[in-house]
Formats: sequence, C-alpha cells, structure tokens
Amino acid sequence: MSAVIIGGNECMVRRYQDICKSHGFRAKVFAKENGPMKKKIGSPDLMIVFTGTVSHKMVICAVQEAKRNNVPIVHVHSSSASALQQALSEHIAS
Repeated sequence: MSAVIIGGNECMVRRYQDICKSHGFRAKVFAKENGPMKKKIGSPDLMIVFTGTVSHKMVICAVQEAKRNNVPIVHVHSSSASALQQALSEHIAS
C-alpha cells in the first residue's frame, strides 16, 4: 500500500517514511511545494495532510487530487510522529 503525506517538518521526512514502512505503507512526503505537486502525487491508497504546517494552496491541491482519484484523505493538525502513527492505525483498523 502507498501513502502520500502533505506538509510536516522537513527534518522529519525520513522519520515519517520509517513510520509508514512499519505500518506497511510506502510513503511519499511533500513537506514543502517543489513545483507542480499535482503531477507527483499519483494515486495512493491513503493521503495524510498535516494541516498545521502546510500552505492553503497545497491543501487545496491535495483535496482536489484525492477527490479526482477517489483516495481517502486524513487531516491531522499536528505533524508529530505519534499523530502520524495514530492516523495510520485508525486507517488500518477501519
């Protein structure tokens, strides 16, 4: 399974990927916008948006892509490792 993480802290990118891997997800992390994100997202199984550390423009792009590809999207205010673990655990349980 694959996950896309939008937002978060740049110094935590590797940690986010390791947490996703421990839950069985391959992760792409976009901590900041580098060019057209729309083309890079693809069609993951889950999209996680850290709303506290992301621009409004990136949120809009993520939501549009999630709707277009019928991808479940989880909004998490905190960009901490424990918040990511909880979001992944809840998605797996449902």
